[in-house]
Amino acid sequence: MTDNSTLPDRYVITIGRSFGAGGRAVGRRLAERLGIDYYDKELLFEAAGRAGMDKGLFEKNDERAPGFLAGLLPMSMGYNALAWYAGPNNVSGEAVYRAQSEFIREIADKRPCVIVGRTADYILRERNDVVNIFLHAPEQACIDRIIGRADCHKPDDARNLIRKTNRLRSEFYNFYTDRTWGHASTYDLTLDSSLMPLDTLVDIIITYLHARLGNLQSSTK
Repeated sequence: MTDNSTLPDRYVITIGRSFGAGGRAVGRRLAERLGIDYYDKELLFEAAGRAGMDKGLFEKNDERAPGFLAGLLPMSMGYNALAWYAGPNNVSGEAVYRAQSEFIREIADKRPCVIVGRTADYILRERNDVVNIFLHAPEQACIDRIIGRADCHKPDDARNLIRKTNRLRSEFYNFYTDRTWGHASTYDLTLDSSLMPLDTLVDIIITYLHARLGNLQSSTK
């Protein structure tokens, strides 16, 4: 476990990721090294239970913009654009997003954690104890990783899955925020996960975390 003595009592690491770039693996290793909580799919199930909603509904809407609007509206309109649309897809999508957003804010107020995806960086944008990271990699590297973890067995299938998943994540992120998914200016740190081992990426992120949030803690003493 990494020495956390220079870190604040509360902080959040958010991880955006292109599919196959190793975002979940890096997130889990970060959480283990730092001795903090990790949230990914767990966010959906916890938020679903608290909102009294069916978990299947959360899975169906996981990182997907409302279907009708995703195809018709500019992606930069942001979450407030939902207010005027009363279709059933949007109602469920909005309810899911609200419940998930409330849970993200709640856990950020309580304890350090790593959150993967779900526009957590945008939801927590007014906090100064959040570090936002995006992991990407060339398509072939993502294909190799996906096949290696047996999500797909054929390169063409992996390629199609990458493009579909990235499109859905981009539409979701761009719809619910006023930012651009995967664009460097949206995040604090962007890394190509194909250039070095994942443990080295974790080392780099932890070094950045201490430099960034260590100053935050010392300035508040």
